[in-house]
Amino acid sequence: MSKFDSIRPFYDSEVNEALCSSLNHPMMKAMMNFTFPDTEEEVWKEQLKKTHSIRDFQVNFVYQSIMKVLEKSSDGLTTSGFEKLEPNTSYLFISNHRDIILDTSLLNVSLFDHGLVMTASAIGDNLVQKDFVLNLSKLNRNFLVQRGLTPRELLQSSKLMSEYMYHLLSKENRSVWIAQREGRTKDGNDATHQGVLKMLGMASDEKEVTDFFKKIKIVPVSISYEYDPTDALKMPQLLAQAKDEVYIKNKNEDFITLLSGIIGQKKRIHIHVGNVINKELDYIKIHNDNTNKQVQALANVIDDSILQHYKLWPTNYIAYDILNNTTQYSQFYTTEEKQLFQRRFEMRIDTDNKTLRDGFLAMYANPVVNKMKYNNAE
Repeated sequence: MSKFDSIRPFYDSEVNEALCSSLNHPMMKAMMNFTFPDTEEEVWKEQLKKTHSIRDFQVNFVYQSIMKVLEKSSDGLTTSGFEKLEPNTSYLFISNHRDIILDTSLLNVSLFDHGLVMTASAIGDNLVQKDFVLNLSKLNRNFLVQRGLTPRELLQSSKLMSEYMYHLLSKENRSVWIAQREGRTKDGNDATHQGVLKMLGMASDEKEVTDFFKKIKIVPVSISYEYDPTDALKMPQLLAQAKDEVYIKNKNEDFITLLSGIIGQKKRIHIHVGNVINKELDYIKIHNDNTNKQVQALANVIDDSILQHYKLWPTNYIAYDILNNTTQYSQFYTTEEKQLFQRRFEMRIDTDNKTLRDGFLAMYANPVVNKMKYNNAE
């Protein structure tokens, strides 16, 4: 038994059996009927029976599914920065996190379109409680982040995960995606948690952690949706936080959020990949005398890249102006766009509740506030 068996995706040798066992599952049928509406059931079943690798499954099925999602629930995906990456090269992508499934799926679509190595991606085990969803995630090269652990278990789990990611990057030439923090951003404030970087550094075989970070080729990724399809679903948690209450999720909440992200309206989407963090690590090494300071400095570099390259949409400027009762950014949106946003906003939450109203608006407005710090809001 490999030490990574508890968290790893399927090996190619396991793919066919997993697919054949899922052929008649209602969710597989729903996914295939959505993706290939004009194709007879027997046709896609035969194709799945002939699929023996994750890459074939991703390229022939998942890629097509994501294209259909974009067609049905968005006004298109644009990208920038991918031309700077080298083919046949593995990178560690660290990104802001808005949507459970789409963030990584859209990154992989973009990597595939640019002829680059696709990622293995981290996913919380709380999101794959249903057998079919777990199967599908392992077929899509997701590896598990174990949640709800004791401090001792967390330490062991973090070490295992860091070793697995380093194994993928260094031995399998496989790129890796991980979010800059645990869980999706609920308030639009994208910030890299030092704990994520410390966990990555656990696999270091270098005297200086900065040399290890250089070796794994960290690339910051900014992903921005014009409309967050799960915006209203994030409100109960913000409400609980405002009341200083512990938020407890409903039984199927993660699954509902997962589906809402896929089918909900997103309008335009943009993904930007930053430069590989390299020279900055030399500077960090010279100017910081301990690991904690070095990790904090690296988190700042990642944040600077993500926030500077975050694509601001009319919805962000509208929310900022409504929240602050100003017309400061009115040149960035039309009256019609503002009315559409307000209508959506009023339909999705109780606008008489100030906490909900301000929380919803801040989720869209905070990227403007964050970008203003760089004096180049665009």
